[in-house]
Amino acid sequence: MLDIDKLEGNIKKNMLENCYILLGTDEELIKEQIQQIIEKALDPSFVDLNLIKFDGMKFSGEAFRDSCETLPFLSDKKVVLVYRANFLKDLNDSDSKKAFEICKEYIESTPNHCLLIFYYILEDKREKISNRVKKLEKHSLVVKADRLKGERLYKKVEDRFNSQGKDIGKIELKYFCEKVENNTHIIYSEIDKLINFTEDRNITKGDIDAMLPYKSENDIFDLVDYIADKKSERAIGLMNELLYKGENIIYILTMIERQFKLLFRVKLNKHQTTDSVVKDLKLPPFICDRLIKQSRKFKLKQLKGCIELCLATEKTLKSTTLDKKTELELMIINTVII
Repeated sequence: MLDIDKLEGNIKKNMLENCYILLGTDEELIKEQIQQIIEKALDPSFVDLNLIKFDGMKFSGEAFRDSCETLPFLSDKKVVLVYRANFLKDLNDSDSKKAFEICKEYIESTPNHCLLIFYYILEDKREKISNRVKKLEKHSLVVKADRLKGERLYKKVEDRFNSQGKDIGKIELKYFCEKVENNTHIIYSEIDKLINFTEDRNITKGDIDAMLPYKSENDIFDLVDYIADKKSERAIGLMNELLYKGENIIYILTMIERQFKLLFRVKLNKHQTTDSVVKDLKLPPFICDRLIKQSRKFKLKQLKGCIELCLATEKTLKSTTLDKKTELELMIINTVII
């Protein structure tokens, strides 16, 4: 399994494979890598004729077969892309099994004139590569698209500013990267807003503070506060705001679960002083102060019940095809009435 760095290196060297499977939590990042593959594989004059796309959520086996069997137009290769190929996950329903078997046939014996690309989105960074994909590793190049960090993130963000005709100072660049949600789609959107806001002048930290929304960790604090105050409508409203910002449902659930676990540990702390909680949780003092204050709104039994509810909801979301947003809303309502 390759990472993004190695994939980009291979593409630059014109080392293309017949089949790619990409997976990760950042869909925009995955799309960018796929675009690079397409640009290398196809003549730009005939892209529209030699690029066939399928929605994995509405997969048609017959159409996919026809696309793979049909020869490219005035080109050595054609690209068949299946996006949101959730049937590559370990799902038990008959439709996903059927779609997987059809694609498996062509992945294991990809026609010479075809370049196949599949991708699906991981619910969170803890989700492991599926057994279905593991079976295909011998016949395809599997790429894990983790979110960018450190110098790679700084470089990507700086390049984006520069491509839009805007310079940003090194200090402001790092400050922006620390403040913005680590999601490529959101990063690009916030860069555009910041450029429009500052127009012809230099970007300052004040501009970044004025334009960027709070990080989701702050929103999770507020969401749990609404739960403690029995304000389910506001909690659900904030959840919807997080979804609008591009956060993943499983990620939101994980953050809520983490918050309740931290509050549970604070509640168990005999002293409940900032110093003792910092020592226990290994978190900054200002966060521990907020946790201590928030923990006073809950009883130990309530927190235990909330944690159990989060775990049960997580299991439900990962094992069924039920509407995830509805399930999370129900969980929030139930935590309020515990």
